[in-house]
Amino acid sequence: MPEPSIPVEDVSRLTILLDIDGTILDIAPTPREVFVPHSLRETLMRLSQRTGGALAFVSGRPVSEIDLIFSPLQLPAIGGHGAELRLVAGEAPAPPRLPPLDTNLKRQFAAIAEAGPGIILEDKGYSLALHYRLAPDKEPIVHEAAAKIAASAGSNIELLPGKLVLEIKQSGVTKATAVRELMRQAPFQDRRPLFIGDDVTDLPVFDIMPDYHGISISVGRKVKGVEACMQRPADVRRWLEQLSHQGAFAPG
Repeated sequence: MPEPSIPVEDVSRLTILLDIDGTILDIAPTPREVFVPHSLRETLMRLSQRTGGALAFVSGRPVSEIDLIFSPLQLPAIGGHGAELRLVAGEAPAPPRLPPLDTNLKRQFAAIAEAGPGIILEDKGYSLALHYRLAPDKEPIVHEAAAKIAASAGSNIELLPGKLVLEIKQSGVTKATAVRELMRQAPFQDRRPLFIGDDVTDLPVFDIMPDYHGISISVGRKVKGVEACMQRPADVRRWLEQLSHQGAFAPG
């Protein structure tokens, strides 16, 4: 499949949507250890300016955490897998679309981390993540235990497997539902979206891109229906930097 080429004159008419972990940032041993290169902040600022502010993060992280790791840069953002939406850089998100995950349910999932060292619990407010990058042999234990808890909790809990992580979220909203809402608002509306993502939680966004004649780029693996695939976040960062300066580049 041919890789997309985005001419300079088209960048100003794009909406650029970026997943964070595993897409523009390298996955770290733990969520708190991610590193944001200074050059990436500069690239994102240039792209935001060139698109008239139509650049947004689309992440499972809460918006407050996104602001923290990219500080001092603040951009529009979808956080919590669609639970949060901030349309204007620097402003507070709109009222959340879901309540925080039930505390008692969080405790049940948190107990899975006691299965052994290397399982790390990340509380995202509206969801949880069980990371086992430091203990990949614990994958069956994590998945089996989480499936039992989710089954007892009812149909409102979804389990989303990722790269050595299991996401636990409430049903009802996704990154895609939030992207649809974002695409109805200025300055994002009436533009061609470009979405780059890498994981299972990004698949619903890939699925809706044809509705907007959008461009989809996956990272790490080819996803059915996407225009191109980049191998690593470093490739994405390099391509975005080229795009922010010149525009006519195909992902490599």
